[in-house]
Amino acid sequence: MAIKFQYNKTSLQQLEKQLKVRVRTLPIIKNKESALRMEVKRCKDDAVKLEERLETQIRTYEAMFALWNEFDPALVRVKDVRPGVKKIAGVRVPILEKVDFDIRPFSLFNAPKWYVDGIHVLKSLAQTAIEREFTLAKLNLLEHARKKTTQKVNLFEKVQIPGYEDALRKIKRFMEDEENLSKSSQKILKSQQEKRKEAEV
Repeated sequence: MAIKFQYNKTSLQQLEKQLKVRVRTLPIIKNKESALRMEVKRCKDDAVKLEERLETQIRTYEAMFALWNEFDPALVRVKDVRPGVKKIAGVRVPILEKVDFDIRPFSLFNAPKWYVDGIHVLKSLAQTAIEREFTLAKLNLLEHARKKTTQKVNLFEKVQIPGYEDALRKIKRFMEDEENLSKSSQKILKSQQEKRKEAEV
């Protein structure tokens, strides 16, 4: 990225301001990036744990597979999923606040004894699956934000800050050269005027 500038004091001052802003902002962005990196790692670990828990619960479900033919699946259904929003390192992510289930009444005397356990298994299976979906959505958002933040850090660190420093160096050299030329021309002019005065005398 080429930084546009002019060889004058105004441009020099503007570039110095821009450089100060970036130098001051860089540590903040780096902190955000490291916080997001830690959150992404934590979120990945959570997703793996939820995946393992889901697998375990599915195996429990499959162990009772023969009994499930008797079970009425309409007894349990997800009534409502209440999402929330949480800010992590400036990124709004969804969180699961609560899952409401609708359990249809059934006769405890006429239904098999394991129905209560079956309802519990289905509820925990649904809860885990929904939690997993929220965790994956959160992970995607955090991963995206982390990538963007890393790009910004790299842009500041490797492109903009060195670019501004280089532009400032060029302007300062130009202005120094201009000042030296001006002084030299003044000295030459002065010495020529002195020679003329001596010649006139």
